[in-house]
Amino acid sequence: MSRAPARSALLSLLLLTAGCATDHDGTGEERGAPWRPEPGTQWQWQLSGRLDTSVDVPVYDIDGFDQSADTVAGLHDDGRKVICYLSTGAWEDWRPDAGEFPKSVLGKGNGWDGERWLDIRETGILEPLMAARIDMCAEKGFDAVEPDNMDGYRNRTGFPLTAADQLRYNRLVARLAHERGLAVGLKNDLDQIPELVDDFDFAVNEQCAQFEECDDLTPFIEAGKAVFHVEYEMRTADFCPEARRLELSSLLKKWDLGVWRKAC
Repeated sequence: MSRAPARSALLSLLLLTAGCATDHDGTGEERGAPWRPEPGTQWQWQLSGRLDTSVDVPVYDIDGFDQSADTVAGLHDDGRKVICYLSTGAWEDWRPDAGEFPKSVLGKGNGWDGERWLDIRETGILEPLMAARIDMCAEKGFDAVEPDNMDGYRNRTGFPLTAADQLRYNRLVARLAHERGLAVGLKNDLDQIPELVDDFDFAVNEQCAQFEECDDLTPFIEAGKAVFHVEYEMRTADFCPEARRLELSSLLKKWDLGVWRKAC
């Protein structure tokens, strides 16, 4: 028997399999492809208080532990995308999985009550814990993850963390999200944006205007990826003109990240 027909049949089978793997889900996106918000996308960020779902924006960023699958489904019914807030670089003593973190990976406090930096070098310990958290986000139906405290190497954590440690860990978190079909945002960590912009689908930034750092976020904008930005201590008149020029998705929020917001 000639080998040519056999090769032809194998090629046809491979093409058919590839076509199935990239089947669309009816939303215009390929199944399994992470959502990628565009620059200028409006959003609401609420991590405290009773969730107000009436804010007329296409994206909500809410606490992954505190909010239910029903809440996420309700936001989807209203046409919103929903981001799952998680702390991936710091331990929080009130979370239901707090007891699963060994003391050896808990460092100094990060300035917030009940929170301590994590030793991100210990990926053998942290990877399964973070995978379980991101599984929770996926099971609740979230579209994306906002992993917080992703710049420990620039802080006094109690561990000798390096820039290389941070890059390795941040890419690990991004991979865990993408393996579950979720988009993932880079939180702060401005110095490593050039190395990480290709690994993340959007950025979340606090206070780049106050510290005159917003230009550092332009690689995300140039890549067609949204930058969700908040200020806490400035007037909108003082940061919104520049935020609009840079195509940032900017808000003024209070430190408690309740429902109150003032958008640019």
